[in-house]
Amino acid sequence: MAESPDPTEPRDHPFVAAVKPLVDAMGGELMDPARAQPDDVVLAWEGAELVAVRLPQLSDSLDHILAALERRHGRPLAELDRRSKQDVVRILEARGAFSVRHGVETVAGALGVSRFTVYNYLNRENPNKNSQA
Repeated sequence: MAESPDPTEPRDHPFVAAVKPLVDAMGGELMDPARAQPDDVVLAWEGAELVAVRLPQLSDSLDHILAALERRHGRPLAELDRRSKQDVVRILEARGAFSVRHGVETVAGALGVSRFTVYNYLNRENPNKNSQA
């Protein structure tokens, strides 16, 4: 006897399969639309609600971004050379990592550098940023 599908899991649909890598990269969670809460995003296809996405808290997103960067580099971020660490900071700034509370501290810890060093990397990328009103 075949198991019945779990009603809490998203339906097997090509659209759901297409958005899953994006949701995973953000650290989100796919779920049945019936389980959606007010802050979740319900995705529909041709008028039918297929799946709901529960977005992560911003701090959780930063952890997922850091983990993805480690996978991309194939080693812990703290083991990267200086130039690669500067590139990581540039990517993280573009993704809004430093708008998260304790973002600089979290990134500094992952890179194995001080907060001061992270700020230096940020200032190197945008030397005019501090002089803008």
